[in-house]
Amino acid sequence: MPPPAFDKLRALAIGSQAIGLILIITLETVMGDGARPWQGVVLAAMVATALTIALVRLYRRNLARKRWAERLDDNDND
Repeated sequence: MPPPAFDKLRALAIGSQAIGLILIITLETVMGDGARPWQGVVLAAMVATALTIALVRLYRRNLARKRWAERLDDNDND
């Protein structure tokens, strides 16, 4: 089965990374050196979001493989 034309998880990953980068740059511009701790928080949120998206993608892929294997098993038993 071909992958869908629009992947929501990929769009979410790209969007979250873009927002994080914009926030980091904005914090530096507005707050100067005082932004360092907040930039770290934003970076940690970006990493957590990326890991969560990766886990959801892995879960969905494994679920699809399991369903595909069940279909093949059902066809072999018939």
